[in-house]
Amino acid sequence: MLWYHIVFLALIQGLTEFLPISSSAHLILPSQIVSWPDQGLAFDVAVHVGTLIAVVSYFWRDVYFILKDWSASLLGARATSNSRLGWWVILATIPAVLVGLCFNHFIEANFRSIEVIAYSTIGFGVLLWVSDRFFAHAKDIQQLRLPSVLVIGVAQALALIPGTSRSGVTMTAARFMGFSRDAAARFSFLLSIPIIVAAGSLKSLELLSGQHLLVVDWHSIIWGVVLSALSAYLCIHLFLKWLSQIGFLPFMIYRLALGALLLWLVKVS
Repeated sequence: MLWYHIVFLALIQGLTEFLPISSSAHLILPSQIVSWPDQGLAFDVAVHVGTLIAVVSYFWRDVYFILKDWSASLLGARATSNSRLGWWVILATIPAVLVGLCFNHFIEANFRSIEVIAYSTIGFGVLLWVSDRFFAHAKDIQQLRLPSVLVIGVAQALALIPGTSRSGVTMTAARFMGFSRDAAARFSFLLSIPIIVAAGSLKSLELLSGQHLLVVDWHSIIWGVVLSALSAYLCIHLFLKWLSQIGFLPFMIYRLALGALLLWLVKVS
């Protein structure tokens, strides 16, 4: 990849991983629309590591207390809001992991087209806005219960379809279940930690099991980690700061515009 490929793709991964606009779609599109070279498996792992560094760094206090209380609960300590939140994160992660293990290759082979990305971008964008506009939202993150967690977890599994957006679909489900914008976003970001670890581990195993290490460009890898981490950290901070004011309407408008552009490209190609 050329230097501007590295910069663009790393920044796009960092910005779109946590915004409800689908990072997978934005990473697929450059190679399909403007014929950029595929960034390769090693670079995918690098930018996943960068976004993981960002979200853990931003929520390090939450992560610390969740892990501390959850670990103590395994040893018989009294349950706390943090230990329960740890269990909710685990339970909500299971559906996506199972679906990913069972159907990842099928999805990769059949759903990575511009047309699929366009329709999922539009459809799930509309659902995000509907959930934000027409449902009562007063619950905070401490009011999570098993039914809501399972709904959010099942919704997260849908994000394996390119264009869906993992953060977008989990926030949509949380909003449908009556949670505030801040609660929906924070739980979505906490859920991203095990999912990014799982996705990065899977890609790392694929990398180590093949011949990819022979062609790894470490200069690209390092810049991919750094740029995706910095852009993701900034994105999380600004998103949480502005979300209560702007809502999800701007993201739906962006998704509709992007989906329409992609459908037009399919038609004229």
